[in-house]
Amino acid sequence: MNAFDPVLKPLEWSELDERAVKAIKALAADAVEKVGNGHPGTAISLAPAAYLLFQKAMRHDPSDPEWLGRDRFVLSAGHSSLTIYLQLFLAGYGLEMDDIAALRTWGSKTPGHPEYRHTTGVEITTGPLGQGLASAVGMAMASRRERGLLDPASAPGESPFDHHVYVIASDGDLQEGVTSEASSLAGHQQLGNLILIWDDNKISIEDDTDIAFTEDVLKRYEAYGWHTQRVDWTSGGDGYAEDKDALAAALDAAKAETGKPSIIALRTIIGWPAPTKQNTGGIHGSAMGTDEVKGLKSALGLDPEATFAIDAEVLAYTRSVAERQGDKREAWESAFAAWKDANPQQAALLERLRAHELPEDWAGSLPEFEASEKGVATRAASGKVLNALADVLPELWGGSADLAGSNNTTMDNVPSFVPAEHATKKFPGEPYGRTLHFGIREHGMGSILNGIVLHGLTRPYGGTFLQFADYMRASVRLAALMSIPTTFVWTHDSIGLGEDGPTHQPVEHLASLRAIPNLDVVRPADANETAWAWRGILENRDNPAGLVLTRQNVPTYPRGTDGFAAAEGTLKGAYTLLDTDGTPDVVLVGTGSEVQLAVEARKLLAADGVQARVVSMPSLEWFNKQDDAYRESVIPSGVKARVSVEAGVAQGWREVVGDAGRIVSLEHYGASADYKTLYAEYGITAEAVAQAAKESIEAAS
Repeated sequence: MNAFDPVLKPLEWSELDERAVKAIKALAADAVEKVGNGHPGTAISLAPAAYLLFQKAMRHDPSDPEWLGRDRFVLSAGHSSLTIYLQLFLAGYGLEMDDIAALRTWGSKTPGHPEYRHTTGVEITTGPLGQGLASAVGMAMASRRERGLLDPASAPGESPFDHHVYVIASDGDLQEGVTSEASSLAGHQQLGNLILIWDDNKISIEDDTDIAFTEDVLKRYEAYGWHTQRVDWTSGGDGYAEDKDALAAALDAAKAETGKPSIIALRTIIGWPAPTKQNTGGIHGSAMGTDEVKGLKSALGLDPEATFAIDAEVLAYTRSVAERQGDKREAWESAFAAWKDANPQQAALLERLRAHELPEDWAGSLPEFEASEKGVATRAASGKVLNALADVLPELWGGSADLAGSNNTTMDNVPSFVPAEHATKKFPGEPYGRTLHFGIREHGMGSILNGIVLHGLTRPYGGTFLQFADYMRASVRLAALMSIPTTFVWTHDSIGLGEDGPTHQPVEHLASLRAIPNLDVVRPADANETAWAWRGILENRDNPAGLVLTRQNVPTYPRGTDGFAAAEGTLKGAYTLLDTDGTPDVVLVGTGSEVQLAVEARKLLAADGVQARVVSMPSLEWFNKQDDAYRESVIPSGVKARVSVEAGVAQGWREVVGDAGRIVSLEHYGASADYKTLYAEYGITAEAVAQAAKESIEAAS
């Protein structure tokens, strides 16, 4: 148990609590009825459970939504957004009755699904089912890692950094594969601070879930290593009673189980006590209709003609939740103050992490790589960067989806983040370790990374092959939508990975990822660009980034000599790597491993008297953020002859090269062969770039 948790035994449940629950059941119906669409049923039947969490079980303070000691709440069943909005309204997080009445309308604080940074008190954007629960696993992992950084010696439950992550999930959440991935890992990690309430109402949009979902969920979760409980408000189908005491007891038992995550299967009847639509798909995702709403209110003992109504006495009571938890907050503040006094070094670290600041002169630790024609794979360079930053950035941690050796995402000589009994000979570990092992769970990895970021203090990264970014698209999109700085490391970035063949060779992936708004796709050309790419990613907290790296070696350019520009231009997304005297005849633009082709093509063109500028463009997104003057200095509007070269589809490059430009690309899948053969066979060569340059010059004349 946690020393600072509100007490649930015995459960204090007064007439005011009962009136509050009845009021929000009616408000859920009113809000959906007013806008004409939405999901009233779950918000109605889950009202007592959500109320129990926010008013009795969770540690939080509406006057301090970012309080370090708060529990986290995730509504994974995001379609039932009213479930959280009504609790935020009751608790006093800034939502008022007009906001509830403005559900799902333009400019309101109550959109159709909860949105991070849009509504105070919402910890995560939840829309695609399963993402919330999967990200909550990341929050629980982050909590443990942060405790290890700041207060590893305190007894369990006694640290100011101990808290719980609560989740409400639906049948749909547990059907989505991402929750299977994440829940399996949660059990393996023994995340005793994670508590899930599964709303087992057996209804989805297609009505009775027996049509598609009949497994024994609790046995599945038991197999994952979770603590499982059942609370049945239907009494086995013989009646219905919202037994708050039984749920409170289950929550107490979940809190007491510190070695396993907990799932409570709460058997409910969706929409109860609506007179005719309860327990049907019709109340899941549609307005109930005027008569049904009135019938619901009558069944609750409320005035059927009153809309958007709540007694002032009830609201005053629910908004005193922080006062009612005052002794627990006071105990936490006392423990936190004592911790700061006893741990000045960790307190200084916490202050920096909470301010989201990097250490002074941290970038001085970034490695510089000597010029080399043989060069190094950018994945290997990235691994060296991570090792160089290990000591200076303790908040930086991560790993891979079972591809540590291939992704180079493992820092040397640091323990893995894993319960001691699961450590292996190759990967020694302990619960507060640093190297993450996601297993072969790419989709779960993306969501977990988002949860770690949202928890607030650390910077995680996770790696896999670029082709498997397909498995991660929902979580990558949500990171971009939330504008959070999740770092995705994608290696084996092209046909250059070679013999594994077309199933593993990304072709359309760069274009596909660049199509995601607010995602930075960064594909460095050599080792030094890789170091600067990491710098640009870590200095930015406004949106996520995908770092795209090679398997094969690429030349490391002689920076500052032989005409090569310094690699710091990476931060601007594109820069002139090699220039000409005066205005160039043609501009050659490359990314990643294909920049070397542009460099070689420049030599071929020079032999024919053609002056070519080589532009390295590691990130179109970063380049597009620069001002007009800078972009004009790199790719002059007056030079119409341009060529782009990238081992992927051409989509997106026409905007860069213009009408007279030429695009050297790959418009089909790859094959199994060594990378040099593949590049030659598919015509992605320096000769092809040079020929394209001549064609572009002719077209531009």
